[in-house]
Amino acid sequence: MAQRTTAAARKYAADQERNEKKIAAGLVSERFPKVAGMVIKMTYYQEMANPVLMVRTVNVFPSSHAYFHMQCAVKECDEGGFDLEPIIARMIRGNKRSVKGEMTCSGKGDKLDKNHASISYEIKVRYRNKSK
Repeated sequence: MAQRTTAAARKYAADQERNEKKIAAGLVSERFPKVAGMVIKMTYYQEMANPVLMVRTVNVFPSSHAYFHMQCAVKECDEGGFDLEPIIARMIRGNKRSVKGEMTCSGKGDKLDKNHASISYEIKVRYRNKSK
């Protein structure tokens, strides 16, 4: 029972930390004022005995938090995930409308393979119309 309580406490602390990071990131409208919206499509791959494939689409609005760190879905993965923030920031600075790429999770775990999870992503940005 104590082990389950400790695991629950760790999960709660991690959720609280993630929420604090979301708030600290600010809103898309504040951080990227010229962005009207974004669509992030990810295909998630897991290198384990039973490979998992998941497709996820995230719609981002000006009122969304400008937090673009997607968690690793492998339960045993510590401090992993996929940080799309540098890609999105570079994309917006360059006024690019779309970008595709791949990432590998850098998280750690006792029984995890180095390449235990990866994503392929496509990000599309819609910019606000310039008013005259």
